[in-house]
Amino acid sequence: MPAYNAERTLAKTIRDIPDGTTDEIILCDDGSEDSTINIARDMSVTVLAHQKNLGYGANQKTCYDAALKSGADIIVMIHPDYQYDPRVLPFATGFIELGICDIVIGSRIRTRREALKGGMPLYKYISNRFLTLLENMAFGQNLGDFHSGFRVYERAVLETLNYHSNSDDFIFDTEFLAQAIFHGFCVGDIPIPTRYSPEASSINFRRSLKYGIQCIGVIIKYFLHKTRVFNFTIFAVNHKTDKKT
Repeated sequence: MPAYNAERTLAKTIRDIPDGTTDEIILCDDGSEDSTINIARDMSVTVLAHQKNLGYGANQKTCYDAALKSGADIIVMIHPDYQYDPRVLPFATGFIELGICDIVIGSRIRTRREALKGGMPLYKYISNRFLTLLENMAFGQNLGDFHSGFRVYERAVLETLNYHSNSDDFIFDTEFLAQAIFHGFCVGDIPIPTRYSPEASSINFRRSLKYGIQCIGVIIKYFLHKTRVFNFTIFAVNHKTDKKT
């Protein structure tokens, strides 16, 4: 759980995780200014902490390093803002356990009506649909939601990808998926409820616009690297392993 100022939603998110589906819950607090870290400690969560806010991507790097060090075979990343329903965890991990997928993403968008009824702002819905369509075409995928904060990974994915070369900002997730697809990992998705609320974290319109431009930048990098016009270090294999290239 990459957490930042999640005191209002963290406990609810953790309580919704089905019993017996996790061996360990790791939370990294990215310099929160509220009681996030204290709530996590009270709930018997493994707590890591950045002394200052380093960014969403940097937070995930710390979480993934800790998950690998703990020996996890399947790693789940879920935002602690209660926007993503953890009750679907057994179904998502099942696709990994059966070897059907290497990565499973929770898709919030089954229908336009359902997404908007769940509180997704119209501009976010439109930008999500546009970017997801563009990314599906560029990466040769057929995913419903490229920008979900609910993701499940097989260990080999984290061992292979050079994720420490990724941005420390929100674009980390898109870079991560582009890397996984480049290295041939199988990505699938499952539907999850759309659940926006005033308590859930969400970037504003200005940051959303910046994020959209960065997504297009990742597509361009992917194309240039795949066609060998230019090499980008984010697509290199993690130096610690030489599995799956």
